[in-house]
Amino acid sequence: MNELEPIQRKIYEIRGQRVMLDFDLAEAYGVETAQLKRQVRRNIERFEGEDFMFEVTREELSRCQIGTLNIKRGQNIKYLPFAFTELGVAMLSSVLKSQVAIKINRKIMRAFVAMRNALPLIQSQKELEDLQQRVEALEESGIATQTAIEETRNELTQVYEALTQLGEKQQEPIPEIGYAAIQKRREQET
Repeated sequence: MNELEPIQRKIYEIRGQRVMLDFDLAEAYGVETAQLKRQVRRNIERFEGEDFMFEVTREELSRCQIGTLNIKRGQNIKYLPFAFTELGVAMLSSVLKSQVAIKINRKIMRAFVAMRNALPLIQSQKELEDLQQRVEALEESGIATQTAIEETRNELTQVYEALTQLGEKQQEPIPEIGYAAIQKRREQET
């Protein structure tokens, strides 16, 4: 396993930015989350602007698939986490000056760079527009597929209901025909 992989799994996309959350960073640095937040608040001028750090809203937390949150269902968290961008993580190294923090910071920065390098770069506005058109086409085809599935489901329901009605109908006996039937009726008459 790649040594950066555990760190990369803790990098999330929130507000269109790749970020790490304070509790994951605190765990990596070997400090309490409260201590990390305290250091950040003491040096808040270093983290001004959402391109360094921002506080995650409850709505964003509920939308994100954050597997590392140790929050039981129905339990509220007391303090919303800080989300640190790549720049914010770099700035943390100037706030947390232990040898462990410096070592971990290097790994985190490499993880951010590795993730950025893994994605294809969009070279021009035309490529971006083409990509947007392809995404829209995929969304439209997904809607069309969903509509077709619903129509098929409705048709199958109708077929099932018709078959159920046919099965419930009592069928009247069909009169026998032919020479054997005539002989049988004559015998019954006598």
